[in-house]
Amino acid sequence: MRLGGIQKLTLLDYPGTVACTVFTLGCNMRCPFCHNSLLVTKADEAEVYPEEEFFKFLGKRRGILDGVCVTGGEPLIHADAGEFIAKIKAMGFKVKLDTNGSFPDRLEEILKSGNVDYVAMDIKNSPEKYAETVGIPSFDVSKIKRSIEIIKASGVDHEFRTTVVSPLHTADSIRGAAEMIKGEPKYFLQNFVDSGDLIDGEGMGALPAGELDKALKEAKDLIPQTKIRGEE
Repeated sequence: MRLGGIQKLTLLDYPGTVACTVFTLGCNMRCPFCHNSLLVTKADEAEVYPEEEFFKFLGKRRGILDGVCVTGGEPLIHADAGEFIAKIKAMGFKVKLDTNGSFPDRLEEILKSGNVDYVAMDIKNSPEKYAETVGIPSFDVSKIKRSIEIIKASGVDHEFRTTVVSPLHTADSIRGAAEMIKGEPKYFLQNFVDSGDLIDGEGMGALPAGELDKALKEAKDLIPQTKIRGEE
């Protein structure tokens, strides 16, 4: 697994769990508002954090950490993602997987393995605006829809989430995103925060409070439990 680094302690990335976060290199999407752009656009020349160092670190954190959040980039772009996750699980840690949902076959295999305890999938936008939002012309949204169904049927605890960015998102497009996961118990909207390290941040900004409230109302119409991340 090609790793870009670790965050040694997080109380936020894995709900209800004292965890660390490991970042994988590379992603198949080019969302202009991505806040981890160096893991995406500079993955080929980035300095790789040695996998053996990561597992050495985990070995020293038994009894201190309860879980590991595997994020990116996009972890499932790597063919050995399942093996990597299995190693973490074998050490006695709970595993949370973050994914953009564009590798449904790999996702299904990993979830069936029983090595993932929690999965969080990004719903980038309504189907009509997906390609624009992920920066990939003619993006195949059918893979996203299939991943949603795989997660729903998996029995694995999970959430769906959307980073809300102006001008890419509107109340109407958030309703379109919510339509894809209608009936799910956990959906979060998280307003965009400029990390200063974006793929293409020109014109990108947080959704104004009034517009965010409208988006939340549209989502709640379909998924009553929808919340703004940070206001749970």
